[in-house]
Amino acid sequence: MSLSENRLVIGTEDILLSLCNSVVDVLNVATQSPLHYSGMVQRITKTCLKPDIGCFVLFDGGFTGLVVLNFSAAAAMELYESYLTSMGMAKSELASSHTADEVGNVMGELMNQIVGNFTGKIGRELQTHITQNQPKMLVLNKQVMLSVDTNLDCPQARRVTFYTARNNIFYLEMAIDGTEFIKLREFDAHEAPDPDLLIAQAAADAAPALAPSLHTEDQDELLKSLGM
Repeated sequence: MSLSENRLVIGTEDILLSLCNSVVDVLNVATQSPLHYSGMVQRITKTCLKPDIGCFVLFDGGFTGLVVLNFSAAAAMELYESYLTSMGMAKSELASSHTADEVGNVMGELMNQIVGNFTGKIGRELQTHITQNQPKMLVLNKQVMLSVDTNLDCPQARRVTFYTARNNIFYLEMAIDGTEFIKLREFDAHEAPDPDLLIAQAAADAAPALAPSLHTEDQDELLKSLGM
């Protein structure tokens, strides 16, 4: 058996699985409610924005792609309400319709968190770098389908069905260039840095640096008191 036959190869479905897990991880924490996705993935020819709320994000870098989330009105309102009430807002203060600007803004923020989680994780696991743009949203109250095009040389598109805690449905669509990542050598995929740990480490590093300065000031005061 040749060495190449033992090498790990990461393809489109693996990248899609990582994206699906980012959707679940972010929304489970943000809404404090469980959701899951279908065990089947659908091959599609193009990505589309559909009613009732469609969001999309473009990313570029190590590979180029597009992520689309299409929410039904019921799914969008459930996630919107769960997200804000989990942060302490009263339900009476929330918007009552999915067409409200506030609902679209919250869904855009959640999508930004999802794609940020995904790009950071992929960057660590595949040792590459990906940048994303700001999410774009479109609230539709009619049966309108808009195709979202991006510059892909060899496009591959997939769709996955997601289910909320109340069994409302939304869809994830992803289009990326046909690509494979082949593991050439062993490496550790570093976990995401802990902000609290980084702050503590920075404070610990700064403390010794301040000591000589304080000591110098004490010496200056002593010399000044002696008239020197």
